[in-house]
Amino acid sequence: MAVTESAPETAPAMPEAAGARATQENVGARAAHEGILRRQAARESAARTYARALPIVPVRARGLTIEGADGNRYLDCLSGAGTLALGHNHPVVLEAIRKVLDSGAPLQVLDLATPVKDAFTTELFRTLPPGLADHARVQFCGPAGTDAVEAALKLVRAATGRSGILAFAGAYHGMTAGALAASGGASDVRVARLPYPQDYRCPFGVGGEPGAELAARWTESILDDTKSGVPSPAGMILEPVQGEGGVIPARDDWMRRMREITSARSIPLIADEVQTGVGRTGAFWAVEHSGITPDVMVLSKAIGGSLPLAVVVYREDLDVWEPGAHAGTFRGNQLAMAAGAATLAYVRENGLAERAAALGTRMIAQLQCLADDFDCVGDVRGRGLMIGVELVDPEKPPSSPGGPSPAAPELAAAVQRECLRRGLIVELGGRNSSVVRLLPPLTISDEQASAVLNRLADAVAEVAKAHAGSAAEATRRTATGRTQMVGHAQVTEHAQGAEHTQRGERSG
Repeated sequence: MAVTESAPETAPAMPEAAGARATQENVGARAAHEGILRRQAARESAARTYARALPIVPVRARGLTIEGADGNRYLDCLSGAGTLALGHNHPVVLEAIRKVLDSGAPLQVLDLATPVKDAFTTELFRTLPPGLADHARVQFCGPAGTDAVEAALKLVRAATGRSGILAFAGAYHGMTAGALAASGGASDVRVARLPYPQDYRCPFGVGGEPGAELAARWTESILDDTKSGVPSPAGMILEPVQGEGGVIPARDDWMRRMREITSARSIPLIADEVQTGVGRTGAFWAVEHSGITPDVMVLSKAIGGSLPLAVVVYREDLDVWEPGAHAGTFRGNQLAMAAGAATLAYVRENGLAERAAALGTRMIAQLQCLADDFDCVGDVRGRGLMIGVELVDPEKPPSSPGGPSPAAPELAAAVQRECLRRGLIVELGGRNSSVVRLLPPLTISDEQASAVLNRLADAVAEVAKAHAGSAAEATRRTATGRTQMVGHAQVTEHAQGAEHTQRGERSG
């Protein structure tokens, strides 16, 4: 790849005593690091996830960089699963938090009005698509994105008097019951599952515009066929880019078709912008790429400026709730609102969405070299600074003639491990956890982007080399086994022939 990182300067020689002290400190730090990890494994739930693949203990962080308790430093392209739009401990965010702390203002106020909340709401409405901002209401929810999804589903059901929901294969909307029911792995009968178009693994085997058109026609057929088993639903929920589903951007023309289909049938359209929002995809909100205005937007992660915050923004004519119809004790987090307002303003005023679009385009183009150089890289895709690299097993036949090679989750996990060894934190996603995901902060510099790409390329090269060696060894063993089997068969055949001759001689 044509990306380079300048080599660090050579450190001056260290006196012997100082070197011994440094060695002792490193040993102590390593012991503390390992002790914390052991206690976590002994005390925490088996449901923990990131900690299994990323055995690090962060103690300091700034921007893209994390320092572990063992003294190792990492470039963080996980960013709190997309939460850290400005990276770790951005000065603007810290200043906003300190200002609230120093003011003596209450930190938790349920849903009471405060100057901090008013400033957040004002900044939020300033960034929304104009067609929604001019006639919108906002509901503050519990602090997680899944809470906002639950609120959105309750909202459209209350507004329409209907109960069913349209959702898409591969979707991820959270971990509570209602959000899981609308996610790709669920089987709730109240949720009708629709095809989400994609190019690499198109459900119709064609990809591109034809695949998106077939997906749209399927949706229309489901809704208009009186015998489809899907009555008129309360709403449709979709992600403009499926993140956990494998970094699959929706085509803009398909997004517009979904808007047309739902509008014509009075079905509220819910855009889940929990991970795609606040400049991540190269527009402030990912729906802006297609120019559509959804009826409901679900927002969390980056809107809290690294602290827990979630809201639902929706058309005012959907606001049919009675007081208390949806609530949450921790919907009044003042620190999160202050940090969120500062983050929204910084992204807007500094053009970070446009920066994400330009840098993301360059990074994806450079990562395409991996697909050209290594057969185990099946696809590189994304939008803005939401990037995915899908690992496949080229040694195995595709599931359909002419289709892509099977997903290789073991290779993706190996790439993640090799990245960590090189000081790079990445996430895995996709249907089979076979997609290496990059979610760097929007503040990442060109130099840092080059370092990320170099470390990822080195990790992929190492894994590809090891996989090729394993495949060659497997081929050699198979060939040897076949030779031995043929030899054994020949010996057996010769013995059987000799025995037959002897029998003939005896019978004669």
